[in-house]
Amino acid sequence: MPYITLSEQIRKLHNPQRSDLFVKQLRTAVREGHVLAADLPSRFVLPKQYVRRGSTETYTRNANDMIIDATPAFEAWFGTVNRDLSRARSGKIKVSAEAIEAGLVDFKALAAQTRTKMGASFQRGQALGQGRAAPEHTTPKKAPTRRG
Repeated sequence: MPYITLSEQIRKLHNPQRSDLFVKQLRTAVREGHVLAADLPSRFVLPKQYVRRGSTETYTRNANDMIIDATPAFEAWFGTVNRDLSRARSGKIKVSAEAIEAGLVDFKALAAQTRTKMGASFQRGQALGQGRAAPEHTTPKKAPTRRG
């Protein structure tokens, strides 16, 4: 049976910036019994470059190396995971003038959403104003009682 180390397998990833997620998914697959692997005492540097907040400085992290049984089932699993990790994440696009000009955001849908939001806000204001303009309670006041 051929064996491969985790550090060698990570070099085969299409997107090395997602290597930390690959390690997490591999550990989950080993824990659930989908992949056969064992820990090695050595460590290796993940190819992902991390950036500190508010700085241009980058750093890397280390991970425990593992030895993996490279069966056809593992190769199929790796192909699926690699394909999923190399796909662009479909996060929500931030609305900006550049995004609208580039066509990443539908301007007409955005305008309709804004119109709806402004109309609802206007109606709430009108209802609030109508509530304040209503006459005071019209129920008759009780006549004062005599104490005596």
